[in-house]
Amino acid sequence: MVRKTVVITGASRGIGKACAFAFAKRDCNLIITNSKDTDSIRAVAADLREITGGFVHTFTGDLGDPDRVRRLFGEIAVSVGGADILVNNAGISITGLINKTSDEDWNRILSSNLSSAFYCCRSAVPYMVKQKSGRIINVSSVWGVHGASCEVAYSATKAGINGLTKALAKELAPSKIAVNAIAFGCVDTDMNACYSEEERKVLEEEISAGYFLSPEEAGEAIAKLSEMPDYLTGQIITMDGGWI
Repeated sequence: MVRKTVVITGASRGIGKACAFAFAKRDCNLIITNSKDTDSIRAVAADLREITGGFVHTFTGDLGDPDRVRRLFGEIAVSVGGADILVNNAGISITGLINKTSDEDWNRILSSNLSSAFYCCRSAVPYMVKQKSGRIINVSSVWGVHGASCEVAYSATKAGINGLTKALAKELAPSKIAVNAIAFGCVDTDMNACYSEEERKVLEEEISAGYFLSPEEAGEAIAKLSEMPDYLTGQIITMDGGWI
């Protein structure tokens, strides 16, 4: 059986890291990225190599920069030909009132959360079209659907991810390439470590399931979504434990 090649952005921690381990258990080739810390992504790669018999490659760089994305996919082309599955997970969160959100903050979150996904899709698609198969999974948020007070910038970028997902799915469906997003609720990651114990308890009481989703559950959901038929496409799948 030919191993599938999976590209996962933002894979040094949280959902991206857990997603990499979910695909490693499926014996895939893995290309994992992060933005700055070379040591952390290499440490994840070392652990992944103990699980998968496939190829594991790391890349560190700002994927909001189109030239760096071209370099990443150039390395992928040389090593394994191209990506069968792309998981756009890289992202940051900025909280605060809109009038307190600086130009720099807006440009940074737009670049990290939305531009990076667009550039990675643009670079991944030619190989998938040539193969007449592929899966693109974008990590979104319930706030991209419903919006969150004091998270206007974050909500806007995730809404953009949802729009990208729906439009690209229509464009690529004739080539048997499925494009979907998972809109997660509260996931137990560093991004949500800002909550105090009291705030966390209040949130857990609001979630019907009664707890924050683990990164491992999120990663497994992404991997399973990649295994669905290509007829499932253009969907924003909410995974929030009955919260919103």
